[in-house]
Amino acid sequence: MFLLMSQVTTEVLEVNAERLWGRLMAMADVGPGVAGGSNRQALSDEDRAGRELFLSWATAAGCSHEFDAIGNLWVRRAGSDPDASSILVGSHLDTQPTGGRFDGVYGVLGGLEVIESLNDAGIVTRHPIDVVVWMNEEGSRFPVPMMGSGVWAGKFEDDEVLAMTDIDGISVGTELARLGWAGERAAEPHAITAAFELHIEQGPVLEAEATQIGVVTGVYGNRRYSIEFGGTPAHAGPTPMEARQDPARALAATMTRVYDEVMSTFSPEGRATFALFHSHPVSPNTVPELVRCSLDMRSPSAEGLEAQDAMMRAVVAEEAERFGVTQQVDCHFDSAPVIFADGCIEAVAASAEALGYSSRRIVSGAGHDSCYVNRHAPTSMIFVPCEGGLSHNEAELITVDDAARGASVLLGAIRNADATAEV
Repeated sequence: MFLLMSQVTTEVLEVNAERLWGRLMAMADVGPGVAGGSNRQALSDEDRAGRELFLSWATAAGCSHEFDAIGNLWVRRAGSDPDASSILVGSHLDTQPTGGRFDGVYGVLGGLEVIESLNDAGIVTRHPIDVVVWMNEEGSRFPVPMMGSGVWAGKFEDDEVLAMTDIDGISVGTELARLGWAGERAAEPHAITAAFELHIEQGPVLEAEATQIGVVTGVYGNRRYSIEFGGTPAHAGPTPMEARQDPARALAATMTRVYDEVMSTFSPEGRATFALFHSHPVSPNTVPELVRCSLDMRSPSAEGLEAQDAMMRAVVAEEAERFGVTQQVDCHFDSAPVIFADGCIEAVAASAEALGYSSRRIVSGAGHDSCYVNRHAPTSMIFVPCEGGLSHNEAELITVDDAARGASVLLGAIRNADATAEV
């Protein structure tokens, strides 16, 4: 809980840009990709090497550390009040198989740089600062993204997650035991007064507007569906077009209408993405018996997401009837929009303003560990621009100056929260 923002510290402090960038580049050399990026998939030897490098820096900075039972790594800088709740920062060090050098890792090393900068300035915060490295945020090797934070937040059962396997049949539990990361600390929330996650935007808005800092107010809601149309298989040559019950035509018409509706009625916030196309039988000269695809729909508001859902289901039903085919829509993932805490949002905004950086309020279109943290602690995020909005790609890129600006805003936000929190 925060007091009035008038009590925010007015002393401006910036991070060491050279040190931060040097560590980002050093981490990028751990599990290097094939085209300049990184490949440190969760619970791999490369992931272990990345954590060991991070821990070497954190230990040298005077921090303690421990693992929780699901493999989240907790690093702590002590505060002056042993009874005070912590201020939480961090992200993840695991990457996509062809991941960039900044997604996740920037938030972890930015948190460490805050600690280093406080050490350099001889500043002791009242609250301890925890830098967390969440386990398997990406969900690339093991099937569930934001796995470690999800268990911690109570979204997933730990036994269920420990039994999950990769494509080679190796379980999460087996790998945690092999790496020695199954700690005695319970993977459950503790007392946290504020939480911040520093991240690249993973989108083009900040760069397009030449804005230096994104003050993240929430995260888009996301629903994922499978859509199936069923028709009558027939020979592609003798069967006249008007005599067919062709599910592919219903799918094509549905895609066009849904895209058009999202781009007009729900613009600019709505999102729709069709993918994972499948037809049966797999034959180029047979009208298919069924076609199936996935649909990802997103909106920053619950009302918008529900309206997009209703629109899509109506379109599917109408096109199925028009082409004389059957239809089925199944929603297999439903994540409600996340609204971050006003106090944390204001702590970030005040920090950016004090530093003289341009900023704007922004909603994240991608999911982050902060979505789960927000269930148990006041939370916000800080975005910096990334070139071309490119992410989950080895060409992912930010500038030295943007990296330093984001970490400096994080430093100020932490100090603001430390100064204004009641407990």
